[in-house]
Amino acid sequence: MTERIYDLIIVGAGPAGMTASIYASRANMSVLMLERKYPGGQMQSTEEIENYTGYEHITGPELSEKMFEHSKKFGTEFAFGNITKIEVKEDLKYVTAGSTVYIAKTVIVATGCEHRNLNVPGEKEFSGKGVSYCAVCDGAFFRNKEVVVVGGGDSAVEEALYLSNLVSKVTIVHRRDELRAQKIIQDRAFAKDNIEFIWDSVVTEIKGERKVSSVEVRNVKTEEISSIPTDGIFIYVGRIPQTNDFTDLGIINSSGYIPTNEKLETTIPGIFAAGDVREKEIRQVVTATSDGAIAAQGAYSFVESLK
Repeated sequence: MTERIYDLIIVGAGPAGMTASIYASRANMSVLMLERKYPGGQMQSTEEIENYTGYEHITGPELSEKMFEHSKKFGTEFAFGNITKIEVKEDLKYVTAGSTVYIAKTVIVATGCEHRNLNVPGEKEFSGKGVSYCAVCDGAFFRNKEVVVVGGGDSAVEEALYLSNLVSKVTIVHRRDELRAQKIIQDRAFAKDNIEFIWDSVVTEIKGERKVSSVEVRNVKTEEISSIPTDGIFIYVGRIPQTNDFTDLGIINSSGYIPTNEKLETTIPGIFAAGDVREKEIRQVVTATSDGAIAAQGAYSFVESLK
């Protein structure tokens, strides 16, 4: 256990956590930001960001790096650690990361979300052998080949557009009869000659020998089963909030997200939530950074109230 008591510990170094660190450290708070993977979160696997104010176009990795360097500028400390528990004892919060316990007066949970699996036969077996959840990471391996994208939201269609510039053909499989993505993104996809659509259908199995060679698809209306030859499948069917480590706190709703008030306070005084892990309507980089600023101000006010 470390003896130092921080004003604030931020759990997660995505856009919400990094923005919170800037606002809090500029307010002369002592801040520790913990991350179990890499700074940037899901931004690291986003090829193009066009809707973040001030940048007409920037890649996710570039924006992640800029935010990370900025987040440390005013004195925030950074450490890697797999968070396993947060305990509240009187006015202090004890955050366990690996074998180390850190102590703080306030905590901001900004752990984000991860991609949801299809949980169909072949998905686990062919992971890294044709099954992918990141077009930016793996798209180059499928240059001039044919791939399937599963999903109909922003992420699925954006990644299909990215892949369409690398592969010969993209087939989008969606369980509904229309896309859920933003209209401007839909229009771009419909205008692409090498993007095709299979509606009202779900993937039931991923097949191959040493690598993916086809996917089995079932029409949810007719129950008809068909096979699509493909060299790879990219899966975008929703997100899972990373909140398992905070179950004991009692701040998580039935969907796994953390509800907050307008100040981003949870039901526990001194614990805040920000970014994609929070219960809200829109999950974008810009809303995550906004959350980070609000949560940091809330943490500052809470610490001041203890004096």
